[in-house]
Amino acid sequence: MAVTGVLRPGYVQLRVLDLDEAIQHYRDRIGLNLVGVEAGRAFFQAFDEFDRHSIILREADSPGFDRMAFKVAKDSDLDHFAERLLGLGVHVDNIPAGEDPGVGRKIRFNTPTNHVFDLYAEMELSETGPAVRNPDIWLAEPRGMRATRFDHCALNGKDVSATAKIFVEALDFSVTEELIDEASDTRIGIFLSCSNKAHDVAFLDYAEDGRVHHISFNLESWHDVGHAADIISRYDISLDIGPTRHGITRGQTIYFFDPSGNRNETFSGGYTYYPDNPRRIWQAENAGKAIFYYEKALTDRFMTVNT
Repeated sequence: MAVTGVLRPGYVQLRVLDLDEAIQHYRDRIGLNLVGVEAGRAFFQAFDEFDRHSIILREADSPGFDRMAFKVAKDSDLDHFAERLLGLGVHVDNIPAGEDPGVGRKIRFNTPTNHVFDLYAEMELSETGPAVRNPDIWLAEPRGMRATRFDHCALNGKDVSATAKIFVEALDFSVTEELIDEASDTRIGIFLSCSNKAHDVAFLDYAEDGRVHHISFNLESWHDVGHAADIISRYDISLDIGPTRHGITRGQTIYFFDPSGNRNETFSGGYTYYPDNPRRIWQAENAGKAIFYYEKALTDRFMTVNT
């Protein structure tokens, strides 16, 4: 498919309690490249990403989610999407270039679930990104879990339907899959794509707004998910669940926590999505199988712990 407009997830900024401890986790265990540390923030890039950074960690008194950004195809798209957001009654802030190192101007908006999102068109290329001329498969041998890229976020809040509406009607996302309580006509989970991935962002029903359930990193294979499990055990990283598989998205997965309590996921596979595909629907009574296809049951920790 031709990807235009919103291209893909660009970056996410998380709050962490101890920046040095978090750097070791994301650099040495997940395997990201540390781009630099500036004014209490650390910037990272995965080995198969061209742009300067995709993960930003900010030292703070509490862990959690600051904002997520999507990259658009060209600068004029920012004005186009700002107009469409305003048409839906969504407030838009214009952020000049330079708020984040190497990033051009942005527009910023907030959702009914109280999550902050940026759109941007320009970011400097990474010095350690993939080669483009007679390229080897990587410049330096991947380490840790060998994460290839920042893949998606799953975010918690109350009015997930109103938030999803903004992404569909203003930004041209598609709803690929839903988890629905048909008795109450409640959308429990909504999975959205701006590409041909099974999802680029997900919104999960929760009693509090502004929460992050997890940030996810792509791995090349199911074997790499097992390798991530080996690292989790070797370094006594706090394991949530896995390795296992999702029914929703069909991705292979393992969940664990960073030292501040932010949930991480490493994710492989998942189906290829095209805009003409029918929407996949899961009923609430099958939520266990939808989330954990093998176990067919949800854990209290997975459903209630977020930051």
